[in-house]
Amino acid sequence: MAIAWLAVLKSVPWSEVISNAPKVADGAMKLWNAVARKSPLPEASDTSTQPVVSLESQPLAALEARTVTLEAAVSDLHGQMLASSELIKDLADQNAQLIQRIETNRLRLLWLSAATAVMAIAALLGLFLAL
Repeated sequence: MAIAWLAVLKSVPWSEVISNAPKVADGAMKLWNAVARKSPLPEASDTSTQPVVSLESQPLAALEARTVTLEAAVSDLHGQMLASSELIKDLADQNAQLIQRIETNRLRLLWLSAATAVMAIAALLGLFLAL
């Protein structure tokens, strides 16, 4: 199982992920701003329909009931869209923070490698001078 994960991690183009992280964060922020700017739909009214008196008003009452149902469904979908766009924004922010930390760790590793190389050269030079 660990070998499969390692193969997946090796196949990810990390340089592209790191270079595209700011674009992803900006895109998520634009999506969030666009969705949040839209006004929420008015709540579906829960008016109870009057008893049907004539046969001509039955189709009208059926259409009204269907309209109320569809308005409720649209309102639910709008709420789900807001929640989804907020989740995308949060994930993009976390991705940007992760990329920033990876870059910081890369620079630290580079400095530590350089310091280790300098110390190794100094140790070898000291050993050479001692002999």
